[in-house]
Amino acid sequence: MVIGICQLDFRIPENQSLKGKRHVIRKMTDRVRHRFNVAISEVGDNDLWQRGQIGICTVGNDRRHINSSLDKVIDFIEKMNLVEMVRTEMEIITV
Repeated sequence: MVIGICQLDFRIPENQSLKGKRHVIRKMTDRVRHRFNVAISEVGDNDLWQRGQIGICTVGNDRRHINSSLDKVIDFIEKMNLVEMVRTEMEIITV
């Protein structure tokens, strides 16, 4: 079993409230969840208006497939132009 974990740190420069941040994160996570078969959730920076952190996880049996899936999710999020990516961290674990 291969587990792929990705953590994305991002900024929402024009955001002025937590309500606006929640709207952007909800839109982003709903689209990713609908398009890809991954688990995605906000995992940090919950009380900051213009910063956010989401975690993405997927499971499979082929390391290359898991890596490719996470790369596609990251590219998809970047192309949505809802947030400005600050840092991405990916780890693939074989159990």
